[in-house]
Amino acid sequence: MTSGAAEAPPVRLYRVSETMELLSLSRSVIYELIRSGRLRSVQEGRSRRIPGSAIAEYIALLESEAR
Repeated sequence: MTSGAAEAPPVRLYRVSETMELLSLSRSVIYELIRSGRLRSVQEGRSRRIPGSAIAEYIALLESEAR
């Protein structure tokens, strides 16, 4: 283990169902956010995945809109 150096966390791709739980939103709302471009996603085979960074960006967007 290195002392003083923080390691970057691994990039995490969340399933839509996991994203629903994290954001407390319904499946249809998650897909609408993806369609509208407010929540980035990637296609992995036939599955839609949401990068952890996209979830953080969406939360930051909500916070900035609340100001």
